[in-house]
Amino acid sequence: MYNVAFFFHIIGAILLISGIVLAGVAFETARRRRGPGEIALLLSLTRAGVVLVAVGSLLAGGFGLWLVHLGRWSYGTGWVDASIVLYLAALALGGFGGQRPKQARLLAARLARDDKPASAELRALLDDRASLAANYVSLALMVAIIALMCFKP
Repeated sequence: MYNVAFFFHIIGAILLISGIVLAGVAFETARRRRGPGEIALLLSLTRAGVVLVAVGSLLAGGFGLWLVHLGRWSYGTGWVDASIVLYLAALALGGFGGQRPKQARLLAARLARDDKPASAELRALLDDRASLAANYVSLALMVAIIALMCFKP
């Protein structure tokens, strides 16, 4: 059973990281575009990344907890507890950080549909510092979790 849980935990981690990368690259590329149509198209790709993140989060988290139960670790182990806390914080920050890009996607689609140029409001949504910081900190926390999983200090 341990191997089954480990397999699905790794599949979940791959999906989670793939989704983060897809959403991040599409968002950063959209930030560098000027036309609302291009921005809306690129930001629509982030939706696929969000689906990957959601599925990967469920698999990695659920099977990760099962691995703790099946393995030789316990919930009192420092790296396990730290991983769980960082995981929840990363998901919360990612959820918060994804709100402005979602608003930007909707606004860009509306501007493109009405054949209008990119507005200052759209640029502000794309360049929102709090959203950018939340997303990058979320990514850093995920990297820290991977380090904890690999090295188990």
